[in-house]
Amino acid sequence: MRDVLIALAPAEILSVLVYGWSELLVLAVGITSCVLLEWAITKWMLRKPSTIGDLSAAVTGLLLVMNVPSSTPWWIVVIGSIVAIGIAKMSFGGIGQNIFNPAITARVFLLVSFPRQLTDWSVSQGFIHATDAISGATLLGVYGEGGMEALTAIGYPENHKMFMDIGGSAGEISAALLLLGFIYLLIRKVVKPWIPLSIIGTVFVVSTIFYFVNPEVYTGPVFNLLTGGVLLGAFFMATDYVTSPMSTLGGVIYGIGIGVILMMIRYFGSYPEGVSFAILIMNCFVPLFNRWFHQKKFGRA
Repeated sequence: MRDVLIALAPAEILSVLVYGWSELLVLAVGITSCVLLEWAITKWMLRKPSTIGDLSAAVTGLLLVMNVPSSTPWWIVVIGSIVAIGIAKMSFGGIGQNIFNPAITARVFLLVSFPRQLTDWSVSQGFIHATDAISGATLLGVYGEGGMEALTAIGYPENHKMFMDIGGSAGEISAALLLLGFIYLLIRKVVKPWIPLSIIGTVFVVSTIFYFVNPEVYTGPVFNLLTGGVLLGAFFMATDYVTSPMSTLGGVIYGIGIGVILMMIRYFGSYPEGVSFAILIMNCFVPLFNRWFHQKKFGRA
């Protein structure tokens, strides 16, 4: 959990620098409320020793913050923490027993319950001046509202610009920094690459097929990989130990399912982004994957 916090730090620090005090407030409220809520539940309801020392509550709070706009009111962030910790995690018995990813569960709940606040991408004054900051709809939002014509009207960005694009939530602010954090996790052997690679590969293949069929309607693979929450979801949320398959084959199928579902939502759904919904849906199949696919035991032929 400590390594995950370190890996997410560069993108979150950049978000604080760009969005200023509003992002700092959301960050403080998100992490503090998640940690305090888990402490209170273990002490007063479960009557067990506190589990906040494993840092999982802090990771949940940070991931929740990285999935919402910096303009999100603090009380909505607190509601998200209650859903993440109180409902999605502790009601199942705590870490290691929850079925659904807590941060994603909270994010989907907030998006459905407070769609206006969760799609308010207005940029406040930050500590640094970011000329590329997007005030208003993100690139995915623009595409969702007006298709390729709307993207062309605002100047369809070059690939290198999207790779270092600034806009959206902290989890969308820089693909480069998210990739840096993922490399750190690989070096530390915290995660294995199969699930992220299967998600990214599926998004690339599906979007390439649709793009070649009709490039005037569908966005290309680079756009779909570098915009929205694909990288955050693939690197940091789909790889959650508890809610992802234990076997390599199960993980690959799990990742392919996430990639297909999120692209179908992006192209044909009412929401411009589908990463959270895709991961949440595939979380439901993890118990089946764990039953169907098993790693070969040591010493067995």
